[in-house]
Amino acid sequence: MLKVGLVEDIEEIRTLQEKFLNAQPDIDVVLSSGSMEDFIQKLDNLPKQPAIIISDIGLPGMTGIEGIQLIKRKYPEIEFIIVSIYTDTDNIYKALCSGAVGYLMKNTPMHELKEAIFTVLEGGSPMTPSIARKVIQHFSPVKRDEENDLSTKELQVVQCIVEGLSYKLCADRLSISINTVRHHIRNIYTKLSINSKTELISRSLSGRVKGT
Repeated sequence: MLKVGLVEDIEEIRTLQEKFLNAQPDIDVVLSSGSMEDFIQKLDNLPKQPAIIISDIGLPGMTGIEGIQLIKRKYPEIEFIIVSIYTDTDNIYKALCSGAVGYLMKNTPMHELKEAIFTVLEGGSPMTPSIARKVIQHFSPVKRDEENDLSTKELQVVQCIVEGLSYKLCADRLSISINTVRHHIRNIYTKLSINSKTELISRSLSGRVKGT
């Protein structure tokens, strides 16, 4: 049973999310709250922490982004999906830099929210298409000769990652094996001197991923 947490200050939305997810045979909402402060206080008292937390950004008091940073310090294994009305690059960038691996609009249908949860479990980064487009627009595949520039194939792998595709879906799209995808990921991390998918997406948002 997959354990999930919810942080949403609008009670009607939080109740809808909780009822829908709890109705799924493989999901258990173990904690939900209207504020990040209350959620964090109760989180420590759970016998087992949730694997995934779905959080809004605009919350009373502490923001969702600030909450992600605090929780990640103590529970780095917990994954976060942002569900928000904010579509500006600044909030997207800050959320991903803080550790979120998914970013959905608040009007996302419930069945897509469920799909996003399991996409995260499979190693993907689910994003509403309009959000993914904002991320992709920061690509600058300019021809350069520096050693840390990425090859065309590596840039294609990066694009798969920012679109939220799992390694398997990326392999299928590019007609390569999953092991080859992993090989490209290792090369990308080495060239860019990074260690995580979040850092890679953040680089893309800031336009610092270049191609050969």
